[in-house]
Amino acid sequence: MSVAGTYETVVKSPMGDQKGTFTVVPGDDGSTFTGSMAGGMGSMDVKDGTIDGNTLRWKMDMTVPMPMELNCEATVEGDQLTGKVNAGAFGDMPLTGERQG
Repeated sequence: MSVAGTYETVVKSPMGDQKGTFTVVPGDDGSTFTGSMAGGMGSMDVKDGTIDGNTLRWKMDMTVPMPMELNCEATVEGDQLTGKVNAGAFGDMPLTGERQG
């Protein structure tokens, strides 16, 4: 099953729930992806996105409220996405989402 799609997501951060729209666009080889995470604090592009079965791994460069690289991992089961966003010294923040459409 494809992991492609647009997901309405929530990251449980120290600053409260951060809602966003996560877009997954698999590459031609099926093992990489591009996309973005757009939310209340702007949009971040996916970097180094990889697909391993139904597991996604990627990085994003956050600029607001402070510059930091986020390391992310999520698993897609049906239309549900669950995983975590690692924000360095702030640790892991739970990530959940649901595919739209």
